[in-house]
Amino acid sequence: MASDLPYELNPHPRYTAAMNWTPFSFIVVNLARQIRAGEITFSGVNSTLPMIACMLAKRAYTFDFTYINVAGGVEPQPVTVPLSSSDPAIVTGSPAIFANQDFYDLCARGGLDLVYLGCAQIDAEGRTNVSAIGSWENPKVRLPGGGGAAVMLPTAKRVVTWRTDHTPRALVDQLDFVTASGNMTALITPLAVFEREPRDGARFQLQCWNEASTPDEIAAQTGFAFSIAAGAKPASPITAGERQALEALDPQGRFAATVRA
Repeated sequence: MASDLPYELNPHPRYTAAMNWTPFSFIVVNLARQIRAGEITFSGVNSTLPMIACMLAKRAYTFDFTYINVAGGVEPQPVTVPLSSSDPAIVTGSPAIFANQDFYDLCARGGLDLVYLGCAQIDAEGRTNVSAIGSWENPKVRLPGGGGAAVMLPTAKRVVTWRTDHTPRALVDQLDFVTASGNMTALITPLAVFEREPRDGARFQLQCWNEASTPDEIAAQTGFAFSIAAGAKPASPITAGERQALEALDPQGRFAATVRA
């Protein structure tokens, strides 16, 4: 195609050099890397990227874990990847179906090891806002609300969240409203993986980052102050198995197109 142009292309080396990560692959793969052997893992409403991450882990990793999704599927075997994490197609092949009250009951009893929950804002202590931007009485934006977050964040053993952007508007020093707090252990963006201990007062530390960025650049785009964990370094490159699984789950790039740099 380029040879048909009436001029020569000279793209910047940053865009011609082989890169290990795209924003989409960085988020999904690092969400998948949060899963541990033998765990019961749950992905919630509006959680398409964690849904793909769980499906990637089933394909790319050799250990066993149990995957439950908000549509009710337990260990589903979908024929295709639905656009929505709440699509009934995601329960295809499930040996059992859970109702909503079953998720909450299991979580409240300490039965969910890892839960993926979204956020509009998050602070350094892992508290989330999905209720309102601006004052509660006169908000600039009224958000959908916490759903199960207020129940699951304090009762799940570990909670992981993500943002498809990395800006001071989302990663804030002070939340406009605290919807939920509790056992948040990781935050993943296109630039970075932050982790914290699930205890009161613990703050996020930078654990690893996209090789296309630097800790200083990440700090400039983060609204809260953070420290760098001992041994922190650029994220381990995507493996052949992870890449193969991701390409199989998103062969046309329709999901990747929703996550921009």
